[in-house]
Amino acid sequence: MRAAGLAAKSVTRLKKSAEPVWDATHGVVSVSTMRRLRDNVLLKYRDNDAKRKVLQFARAFLRYLSKTNFDQRYGAFSLFLELPRSVKEQKRVTDRIVTKEDVENILAAIGHSHRNGKIDASHYLNYKAIVLFGAFTGQRPLATISQLTVGQFRKALKTEKPVLDVLPWQDKIRMQHYCPLHPQVVEAIAPVLKGRRDDQLVFKQLSFQEGFKYTNIGLLHGGTRIVNSDLRKF
Repeated sequence: MRAAGLAAKSVTRLKKSAEPVWDATHGVVSVSTMRRLRDNVLLKYRDNDAKRKVLQFARAFLRYLSKTNFDQRYGAFSLFLELPRSVKEQKRVTDRIVTKEDVENILAAIGHSHRNGKIDASHYLNYKAIVLFGAFTGQRPLATISQLTVGQFRKALKTEKPVLDVLPWQDKIRMQHYCPLHPQVVEAIAPVLKGRRDDQLVFKQLSFQEGFKYTNIGLLHGGTRIVNSDLRKF
């Protein structure tokens, strides 16, 4: 029930959270199984976010049992699923810092592929628009960017200050929101819309993502290879 209507990645996360819960309890809710679950999670995962997600899933499951069985005692076992208190270390939101130069390197690689005949003019313009839109808006590649239509952008470009209306089914958490379009994005998007139907998807996102696997562009900070989702961190 909890997975109904969620994006595929969210469903996968829920399934991964459910595995350690079942491994520790085998369907038995008791003080010992809850303690075993907590201890297993603390040992298995190094990342605090991963620990939190599994234990939050377990607590949500206990609340569900309380409601479906009309027995509030299930919820009381959440007491044994608390994370230990620790001093919070200061850290960056992400270690993968994406700079203006990184985005320029991606655009340069796309231009190089076009000049070498690896991609045609249509793909070149489309990929360029994907990079600029992704970098300036921070939208998710598959959940959102791949779902946007020509009609949505045409409507946005008709306004004095272009703002894209992202619909609930085009967002991972099903939240409709407005996405302002930077002038560079507007300039890149305009030629991509020409001669296309309003109901068509704007971006060749899957094609772009597949080609991205074979690029060898490293982040200036850290040196690791740039991946498609890094555009969100610009």
